[in-house]
Amino acid sequence: MIPLEEIRRARERLGDSVVRTPLVQLDERVWLKLENLQPIGSFKLRGALSAIRAASADELAAGVVTASAGNMAQGVAWAAREAGVRARIVAPESAPRAKLDAVERLGGEVIPVSYEAWWQAMVERRYEGVDGLFVHPVEDEAVMAGNGTIGLELCEELAAFDTVIVPWGGGGLTTGVASAVKALRPGVRVVTAEPETAAPLAAALAAGEPVAIDYVPSFVDGAGGRALLPTMWDRARALVDEAVAVPLADVEEAIRTLAARARVVAEGAGALALAAARDREGTTVCIVSGGNVDASVLAAILAGRTP
Repeated sequence: MIPLEEIRRARERLGDSVVRTPLVQLDERVWLKLENLQPIGSFKLRGALSAIRAASADELAAGVVTASAGNMAQGVAWAAREAGVRARIVAPESAPRAKLDAVERLGGEVIPVSYEAWWQAMVERRYEGVDGLFVHPVEDEAVMAGNGTIGLELCEELAAFDTVIVPWGGGGLTTGVASAVKALRPGVRVVTAEPETAAPLAAALAAGEPVAIDYVPSFVDGAGGRALLPTMWDRARALVDEAVAVPLADVEEAIRTLAARARVVAEGAGALALAAARDREGTTVCIVSGGNVDASVLAAILAGRTP
């Protein structure tokens, strides 16, 4: 758990540089926290700014490096541009072009690698031959504290809620949000959502320990994965009450629902929480984590086709 005082310090570092995103009601039981409305289209700006603003000038002298499929890459590129330092992004070759184009518009240098090399960079917190402060997209405590500011906002804006559903990619968003919510509202249930084709946390919680899964990539590129990062299992066990593996058809339907009823563009990961809220009792907050989706993918889903 990230201490509440660290999350509050992160909020001071962020100041007015991130949007206090709207919390809007979809129906009588579901609320949406619209992190897709951040300047980079994703919650990742909170963690990236928190980490880079917490670093010293000496730590930033050689620039910053991260490993990201797209959204954290944009956050780090944004924060590095603000700090006046170089940003280099180790990205899997399969990352969505829309996200990589956005990174380059922000001045970031993309280093495309295989999925295996990208994963190893996250595990080792480095990439051979690329110097700079490594800002981990998940495990960095300053990043998680920045993510936790979402939880502070939820507890300030909604008098009572029963459940918060958070998309699980690596676990940094869940850890941050859950740390704040559990400190301020201990009775709230924290539920994670992963695509069922890439749901290592759901499998681990069901088995009581991390287990191998059958991984199939899908249009839900910003959440789920082949395995849990080694340090995140203990955090998950302490904070997560339930993990849901969501069928891809339900994610597609949630994207259509968000577009039609809330006028919200969500990427696959951003729609996961709403998809997992189906038939759930009580007041539920869904974290719409991002809206960076290739136009062709969004068009196919809105037309009722699986991309």
